[in-house]
Amino acid sequence: MALARIGCAGWSIPKAAGAAFPGEGSHLQRYAAVLNAAEINSSFYRPHQPQTYERWAASVPDSFRFAVKAPKRMTHELRLQDCAEAMRQFAAETTGLGEKLGCVLVQLPPSLQLDAATATGFFALVRENFGCMIACEARHPSWFGDEATALLQAAQVTRVIADPPKGQPGPHVATTGATYARLHGSPRIYYSSYEDSFLDQAAASLAGRVGDGRDAWCIFDNTASGAAAANAVALLQRLS
Repeated sequence: MALARIGCAGWSIPKAAGAAFPGEGSHLQRYAAVLNAAEINSSFYRPHQPQTYERWAASVPDSFRFAVKAPKRMTHELRLQDCAEAMRQFAAETTGLGEKLGCVLVQLPPSLQLDAATATGFFALVRENFGCMIACEARHPSWFGDEATALLQAAQVTRVIADPPKGQPGPHVATTGATYARLHGSPRIYYSSYEDSFLDQAAASLAGRVGDGRDAWCIFDNTASGAAAANAVALLQRLS
């Protein structure tokens, strides 16, 4: 059954949004009692022990899923080249999530141009190590042309719908049947809360995709002002 997965980058609960969540439990337990997905961004900056991932997995319901952001060691430092060792380490760490690992998110630096051979090899390496959904948020214009679309389609990698889009010269072109949206806040990135009209449109779009049998993730990354949790709950209420 297709699902709409609604969540935030992280699981902090600002005081202003606290009334929408239970009062008891850890932040993650309270968060997961309402929302059914979360993006782990800290993995981009530093490794975590498998036991840490195990603890997170044990804190959420069976139906909950995490997306884990690929380490910047691979995406920003190695720039997708010679990543076998780093990928094995990342995969070994995240085994603690078990079946609650729903997606690996690959966010690329704005300066990284498409190199088809390198990208093909990298995504094959991701697929060798992970059996879940793979999503890619590229931010250089070269990743939005026909060559990139064909490459992502062949690799079964979901192109992220980003708001605001960066590097994307035209409308979004899907590369798989699934959807992964990252809403960073607009007009002020990471800060702005989304207005009701935007959330209405997002809810209608997600409902349509799920109704067609397609999984759809929507992650709010406008966390700097604490808007993400309230926006996620408001979107979930519209879908309910």
